[in-house]
Amino acid sequence: MPNILQITQAIMADPQNQYYTERGIEPLFAAPTTARINIVGQAPGLKAEQSRLYWNDKSGDRLRQWLGVDRETFYHSGLFAVIPMDFYYPGKSKSGDLPPRKGFAEKWHPLILENLPNLQLTILIGQYAQQYYLPHHSLNVTETVAHYQDYLPHFLPLVHPSPRNQIWLSKNPWFEQMVIPALQAQIKTILS
Repeated sequence: MPNILQITQAIMADPQNQYYTERGIEPLFAAPTTARINIVGQAPGLKAEQSRLYWNDKSGDRLRQWLGVDRETFYHSGLFAVIPMDFYYPGKSKSGDLPPRKGFAEKWHPLILENLPNLQLTILIGQYAQQYYLPHHSLNVTETVAHYQDYLPHFLPLVHPSPRNQIWLSKNPWFEQMVIPALQAQIKTILS
């Protein structure tokens, strides 16, 4: 079984990622072997790629608030893995960032997850993570998140914590009333 360093080197050597490697951009993910919680989002944003720190923006601030953890715990405890659907910023589209590249997660996630024996919960943020990890469900993101209990104890689906989702949050008050307290309780139990 290849270790995380070997996997990282293989990702960088993969011709699919040549554009990034040639520019000195390394894959952005975190997979400490001690991780108990895995966060799967879409792909790093431009700010995250530039700062070399995942979830390093307003979305990350809100995500940590939802989780009920501070920056120190999130980044330095070794308890959180962050394995997005693509490890590189995909670029801009008309309505936000481009989607993660097809086939990327299928190629690299299984290898990385073999190195994480202590995972107890995977948080699935947005449609791409939910479609990949919950392949037999046919619900949209709102319905999937509303039925979060169906996926416990292994998975917990969330909407993206982007400030752009403020309208969605105001239209769906049940999310912050029910899902966030359940999420925080799960996190607290796992981390204690």
